[in-house]
Order: sequence, then C-alpha cells, then structure tokens
Amino acid sequence: MRNISDTIARLSAMRGGTAFYPQGHLDSLSDLAEFGSNPGALRARFYVPENLPRGAALVVVLHGCTQTAASYDHGSGWSRLAAEEGFAVLFPEQQRANNANLCFNWFVPEDVTRDRGEALSIRQMIEAMVTTHGLDRRRIFITGLSAGGAMAAAMLATYPDVFAGGAILAGLAYGSASTIPEAFDRMRGHGGPSKSELQRRLAQASSHKGNWPKISIWQGTADRTVAPSNADALVAQWQGVHRAGAGHGRTEAVDGQTRQVWCDVDGNEVIEKYTIAGMGHGAPLKTAGEDGLGHAAPFMLDVGISSTRRIAAFWNIAGRGARGEPQPAAGAANPAAGTALDTYIATEKSRPARVEPAGQPPPDGSRASPVGIGKTIEDALRAAGLMR
Repeated sequence: MRNISDTIARLSAMRGGTAFYPQGHLDSLSDLAEFGSNPGALRARFYVPENLPRGAALVVVLHGCTQTAASYDHGSGWSRLAAEEGFAVLFPEQQRANNANLCFNWFVPEDVTRDRGEALSIRQMIEAMVTTHGLDRRRIFITGLSAGGAMAAAMLATYPDVFAGGAILAGLAYGSASTIPEAFDRMRGHGGPSKSELQRRLAQASSHKGNWPKISIWQGTADRTVAPSNADALVAQWQGVHRAGAGHGRTEAVDGQTRQVWCDVDGNEVIEKYTIAGMGHGAPLKTAGEDGLGHAAPFMLDVGISSTRRIAAFWNIAGRGARGEPQPAAGAANPAAGTALDTYIATEKSRPARVEPAGQPPPDGSRASPVGIGKTIEDALRAAGLMR
C-alpha cells in the first residue's frame, strides 16, 4: 500500500499534466435531448449522416478524461468515417458535476452495474438512437479511450447482448477496481484480480448466455498513465468467454505495428490486440495520406496507424462490410443482439453524491491529524477529477 504523501504527489502530477483539448474546431454533433431517466446524469450527442438508410450500424464512442464528445470526435475522425461508410455515431459525454476532469466513472460500482448509473444512461441513449433512426440492433458497437475505454469495457461486460463488438484504447479490464486507491494501482499496473477472477467477474456481470462481442484492444508500450499490463489483463479476461486460448491465435505486422489475434474454436477472429511501439497514452492516429483521418492533439497521437479505421474494419462496418453485406464474423459475433431489447426507462431518481468520510485513516495506516489528512485527500481527489 502506498503512503499518503505518494498518493497526493501522484494526484498532483496528474492534475498538473492535464492537457485540455483546443475547442476552436467545428462541432458537427447534435444533442439527443430525450432518452430516458438518465440516472448517470450524462449528456448525449450524436452524428447521423444525411440520407442514412434504415438498418445502418451504430457506433458508441466514449471520450477520455479532459475531453468532450466534440473534441474526441474531431481528433479520432469517427463522424467523418461514419459519413464515408454510412453508419450513425453516438457520443455519451461526461459532465463536470459527475467528475471534475470529465472522466467516466469506471471505478464506481454504481456506475458500471447493469441497469444502474452511467451504464444505464448510455444504454438508454442507445435505445433512443436505434428507435429514432431505425438502426440495426445486430450491429451496435462501442469504443473508448482511457477512462472511456474502461467504461466501454464495463458496457461490454454488463450488456453483451447489446453489442456485436467493442474496442478499448488504453483502458482497463472490467471489475479491475472498485475504489479510488485500487483505480490508481491498476492504472500503474500494480495488483489486480487474477486471470480466473477477471474472467469470473465478466461472466457474472450479466445473465447473458449467447455469443459474446468481438474485442479490439490498443495499447502503447510507453504509456505511463495506463500501464501496458492492463491490455494483457483485457485479453485474458475475454479469452474465457470466447474460449480462445493462447493456441488459437497468431501475430502479424500491420502498418509497422504488432497485431495479435485470437480465434474461437470455429476459427473466427474474436480478440485482437495492437501494441504500438513507443506510443504514450492516447488514441493512435494516421492523419496524412489518402486514408488519413482525424487530427493530432493531446492524447490523440499521430503514429502512422489509424485505430479508427482499423477498428471499423475489424467490426466489418468499413470497407467490404460497410453496407451490411454478409460477413462470416459479423453475424456470428453476437446473434443474440438481433433479438428485441427492452426500452430501458427506469424510474427517475436523483444521483447520489460520492463523498467519503473526511475522518477516514490515511492509507499508510498512520493516525496523525485524521480530519486534516482526510480533507487533504478529498481536496486532492477532487482536483484530480476522481471525487465529487
């Protein structure tokens, strides 16, 4: 267990290193005003190309800390790709009242449990988009960066019946942390549940009995915010439900980077992991050339490979599979997603404040000035965006 001075120092470093995305870019997103009880108190934004036919796919995109939906869209290029390939994009957006640094609360149990908190808000947004725009329930996907990646992992775990695929960029495994100290330790690659325990938590996050979403995982080797070991934990967690062991995969080079693939017993690609050599914390981009997409910015890193395009191709919604032509892996990935889904409209309720007792003893076990230390911890946590 780290002592209190180290914890506060790391919090201060995070706060000092925060880089806010420039907001002078064109915002092409619209607001989804009505979508349910919204217990997570999130904002919903979306992009639908002109003349989008019924039965198009939907991609849900979760931004990282300090980012907005519009800034992440501008950097990643998801709405531009949607216009090119013909699908809709939903951008849930965190609010400062929930998290000062605009991080999705992936480490708060009430927000990552099925039909509760932020997870339910995102589910309600999806249902509203599908119903309003006549989208294909069999082709709903989700992706996210950092805290957004960890929240995407939570959505895939708690609603595997909803998604045909997911992509997690510099994120963390579902159930890897449930407190603020655990969140910091997991981000740094310290501790965490065993492989078997991670697999158990995923399997028990819902009552799902059908096939599971296919998963794309992206990680930089020089990431000092979310340690690369978290990508390995994600692979291990999803190997269980896909029954894809180490013997069912291969390794290849793509755009000069390492791609590992794991297949199920039928030979379908169900897990892929991209390891980006020398890349820090962020989403991999390729902004130049005919296939360039997105714009470089803090946490949006131009490293010569477009995660947005590669992820969409893995899901078969870009290129050959973009218009819904039959693809071996697309329908097989999650046939249960084609069944009717409930409209998740829960009873309206207020969002509980997340304030921990100021008198808690510091994590190093000392008892000196508990009230003063508690206040210092709270102030630091709020400054880092990890506490209200």
